[in-house]
Amino acid sequence: MGEIESPKGPSVVLHAPISAHQEVVQDRDYKFLSKAVEEAYEGVRRGDGGPFGAVVVCNDEVVVSCHNMVLNHIDPTAHAEVTAVREACKKLNRFELSDCEIFASCEPCPMCFGAIHLSRIKRLVYGAQAEAAIAIGFDDFIADAIRGTSQYQKVNLEIKRADGNGAAIAEQVFTDTKALFTMY
Repeated sequence: MGEIESPKGPSVVLHAPISAHQEVVQDRDYKFLSKAVEEAYEGVRRGDGGPFGAVVVCNDEVVVSCHNMVLNHIDPTAHAEVTAVREACKKLNRFELSDCEIFASCEPCPMCFGAIHLSRIKRLVYGAQAEAAIAIGFDDFIADAIRGTSQYQKVNLEIKRADGNGAAIAEQVFTDTKALFTMY
């Protein structure tokens, strides 16, 4: 086992049997993560939204490179990762991205993680931890908002599951349409 000083940051411990592979993966991840960070800066420069970027990669090629578009689209769901998933699906003409990876400048919020998960992306690499975004006022962590423990957002939303006939008619749609869908 040996330490190698990376020109890109602190030393990295590499284990002898696979050290060459780990170094290649680290350099590859850094390359695509850097692209996501560049997107974050570009989005802010353009005034499109917050400082977040995401890159979807397939077979070592960038499929899409996107940034937060919340202000540009006047859409609170237009986070960088959601935008990247949407654009990659359009470009590849499919809703399932199991052969793709996503590189995000920051740890995804639950909505973005949901989009990544639902698209079946095989690998997520992110740079900054959520706390870095929270520290400057981006507090989109839904669980904390619902519990009332978030620093900036307080939910003023009543949440209620329907019961009786409301629940029954909503559940019936799944029974009535299940034969029309073949999932993964």
